[in-house]
Amino acid sequence: MINKERLSYDELVALLGVPFSVEDARARWASLVEEARNGSTVMITRERWQWAGLVPLSKVGGVWSGMPLVPVSTARSKLGDLVRQVADPYGEPVLLGRHRTPVAGLVAAHVLLDKAAPSDHSAADALLVGGHTIALSHDPVEELVVAIARNQNGAEVSAGAGRNSREALRALAEPPP
Repeated sequence: MINKERLSYDELVALLGVPFSVEDARARWASLVEEARNGSTVMITRERWQWAGLVPLSKVGGVWSGMPLVPVSTARSKLGDLVRQVADPYGEPVLLGRHRTPVAGLVAAHVLLDKAAPSDHSAADALLVGGHTIALSHDPVEELVVAIARNQNGAEVSAGAGRNSREALRALAEPPP
């Protein structure tokens, strides 16, 4: 089920920062696309309540092969329509490209708000995705839960402890590069 309840403009500004209007974004389009390409997120608003983020490709979720790829130059002239399209509760992200190669994306603000909440297990998730194992155990003497991450060879790569498993997993360090 999609939450159709809208946040106020001031609440969105507090959460995502001050946006560019469509007209201001068009005036600075080349530099904004370059900022997104280099990892920054730029918010764009249409009529104060339709918000979209111009984001790096790493923040565009889903399967790219099914997404529309709009040339950057075309996106500039159709920016208002694109913001309205992606801001729709059922809207899909749009890839922006140069010479048929994606360079940035345009996503709905609600997608960024959903991802803004910090993950409780980001280091643990990164360790698991990297092929490591994590073992949890209880230390009755210290009354702590201990999390130990090991690589494929069984060598310990990270450890964390806390009053419960959540705290122990949070205390794990990011995997080594």
